[in-house]
Amino acid sequence: MGALEQFVTIAAVLLGALTTHLTNYAMEQNRNRYELLTRWDDRKLAAYEGYVDAVRASIFLAVQLYEHVEGLRRSDTGEQEMTAELAEAARHRGRAFERIMLLGGDDVIEAAHELNAAAIEVDWQATRKVDGTLEKWRERNRAVFREINDFHEAARVDLGVQGSVKGEKHPERDLLLPPAGSGTANDAAQPQ
Repeated sequence: MGALEQFVTIAAVLLGALTTHLTNYAMEQNRNRYELLTRWDDRKLAAYEGYVDAVRASIFLAVQLYEHVEGLRRSDTGEQEMTAELAEAARHRGRAFERIMLLGGDDVIEAAHELNAAAIEVDWQATRKVDGTLEKWRERNRAVFREINDFHEAARVDLGVQGSVKGEKHPERDLLLPPAGSGTANDAAQPQ
């Protein structure tokens, strides 16, 4: 075997080794990138779920307090205790909101801001920081549930989930209220 043949053989082996190394490196990088994206998607999903859960919990407590204060449905729990529970729920909502700020995409963060503002208005009327009629109360509850749907929509897009929670297949729903004259004292907005 001549020197030229040996050189070609060595060059082919080196080229093969380099190609194998570069291919393995690229595949490892892609695998790491995919794992990182999956890990962040899992954390985002948990943050989005936790935030909506915290918002809904605070709305539920606000409804209980409002109904009690307005005499629509009495509770064995006192107003002070309900107000304290609502304040604690608002703190949980705030912590959940901070996770959205850390993990969410731009549209999700903006939707969270809008949702937070609507939820705070519900809290304020329930705690009598702002005045409002029963109809205004219902408007505020309708607004917060619209914002929840907008948040869901932004979160789904951010996570790459196909489909939509709004639109032709999913028309906007109204508050669930007892029929007029049903004899129940519960005439306030109920969380959906």
